[in-house]
Amino acid sequence: MPARDHDSGYKLLFSDPLMVRDLVRGFVDDPWLQRLDFSTLEPVKGHYVTEDMRQRADDVVWRVRADEGWVYLYLLIEFQHAVDRFMALRMLVYVGLLYQDLIRQKQLAPGGQLPPVLPIVLYNGERRWRAPTTLAALVPPLPAFLKPLQPQMRYVLIDEGAYPDETLRGLPQNLAAAIFQAERCLRATTILATSCCFPTR
Repeated sequence: MPARDHDSGYKLLFSDPLMVRDLVRGFVDDPWLQRLDFSTLEPVKGHYVTEDMRQRADDVVWRVRADEGWVYLYLLIEFQHAVDRFMALRMLVYVGLLYQDLIRQKQLAPGGQLPPVLPIVLYNGERRWRAPTTLAALVPPLPAFLKPLQPQMRYVLIDEGAYPDETLRGLPQNLAAAIFQAERCLRATTILATSCCFPTR
């Protein structure tokens, strides 16, 4: 399958609320998130433009109802073969663009506050993800005065290939886990077919 088709297929899968629900419930270990009312999940249509004026329309953004209002799930589905060392910076930019869009649309939390955002990077590359998940890890040690003045950013990493088979099998009713298992089987079949066609000596 061409990389572009595979990318589009994954984005289509995670444009389904049940898939998003199972991704969060199965792979983000936090009791508060588990209590969210995922029956209220709805996609957010926005217009996000980066500094080089490219549209971010391919990202998947959802909102889900919490006790105190909406929580926005910024789901960045990453399919690049090389791990992006500066992903934390990219997520800082994307969340900032999302906030700007929410301000323009007057979609603020009670009291005019910005709603919370859960930034998730879903990575399915063959190499394991080694990039920092915090912006602070990309900055050298700073003097005490400067340290609290730096922007803060942390994202949740879901590295598909890092989960053992038994972990995925332990989530039998989870749609996201089923997709991860199918992806793993597809890769294994491709590798086997290649080895049969081109035997090593």
